[in-house]
Amino acid sequence: MGVKLLPKEDIVVGLDIGTSKIAAIIAEVDENNQIEVLGVGLSPSKGLRKGMIVNLETTTSAIKRAIENAELVSGLDVKSVFAGIAGEHIRAFNNNGIIIIPNKRNRQISKDDVRRVIDQAKNIEIPSDRKILDAIPREFIVDDQEAVDDPIGMFGTRLEAFVHIITGSVSAVQNIIKAIENAGLHVNDIMLQPLASSEAVLYPDEKEMGVILIDIGAGTTDVVIYVEGSIWYTAVIPIGGDFVTNDIAVGLHTPISKAEELKKTFGCALTDIVGPNELIEVPGVGGRNPKTIPRRILASVIEPRVTELLNFVNQQVKSSRYKNLTPAGVVMTGGGAMLDSIDELAERIFNTQVRIGYPREVKGLFDRVKDPSFSTCIGLVLEGVERKESGYGINSGQASLILKKMKNWFTDYFG
Repeated sequence: MGVKLLPKEDIVVGLDIGTSKIAAIIAEVDENNQIEVLGVGLSPSKGLRKGMIVNLETTTSAIKRAIENAELVSGLDVKSVFAGIAGEHIRAFNNNGIIIIPNKRNRQISKDDVRRVIDQAKNIEIPSDRKILDAIPREFIVDDQEAVDDPIGMFGTRLEAFVHIITGSVSAVQNIIKAIENAGLHVNDIMLQPLASSEAVLYPDEKEMGVILIDIGAGTTDVVIYVEGSIWYTAVIPIGGDFVTNDIAVGLHTPISKAEELKKTFGCALTDIVGPNELIEVPGVGGRNPKTIPRRILASVIEPRVTELLNFVNQQVKSSRYKNLTPAGVVMTGGGAMLDSIDELAERIFNTQVRIGYPREVKGLFDRVKDPSFSTCIGLVLEGVERKESGYGINSGQASLILKKMKNWFTDYFG
């Protein structure tokens, strides 16, 4: 099949580089800014552990396969991507910046003033092996007026910004960039995966009311807390669905790959709702004969591990001191959220309402990407469209300034 070339500004590609799979979505943006999924590609991921690359060549090969599969479906040639990043190296904190508005414009606040005040908030000392990946405004204060969402065009003498700052390991980011570039692709921007997921699954009223997003991947579990429409807290926990799969493999004496299949097909997060007479077949290890066991035994292995994971997340949320500011409850997404009855278990642990977050519906091949395991990739496309359209923020337009700075820093630091 020959490839077609559409105007590059009309095409956005999201690339989710996960611990268990790499997903690519090719989407077209029409004149009404509506998104249509044209191609979807998947590839098993073997080169990452807990969201971080441990084998560059294997990861590059998997990226190539995912992109090629998406190209085959769409008939398009991919040149650049919006990529996600996660991993236990991610850290986040809140800070503020203050500037005085120049009198030469009658003290009317400009887009440049907003950039300056965000830069002021970012002007902090961090370890030399870490860099700021993103700086997300929480709210602005113009003179004494608080809770300003967008100060551009307003008048004032003093502008203050409260900003959520996300940092990451330079080497971890550089490895992601290198793997993508080795696959023959340009990196438009790097985005934190749980922030992308939140764009795909959260409703505006949930963000405004206050909500906790929990994105359970294979290697990590990501947490984002929204308060009053803004991000106040993010965390990456180095435990994910593989934690459960490994226990199934050990407890039931079955290969890891078969344990994953059992979890997806027959798994349940609550033992007490599984019928006592339901039976499943468990493949043996090393050619041994399979055995038949009650499904309840599988659930009895899964429930304590998922409980442990969710308790850990709950402790993280409590330590943020923002839990009481989230009356919209919890939204769970990612591949781990597809486990039967995990939302019911989460309601018991978090003592609040819980729903499973599915990606926002888009046109085109939506049936291929409508389950929670595609939330990040759909979110990367949605956020990619927003960043290309607005050119706003520290990462903007066709090339990310922060990526350029990071590449220059990496070259200077290591020679």
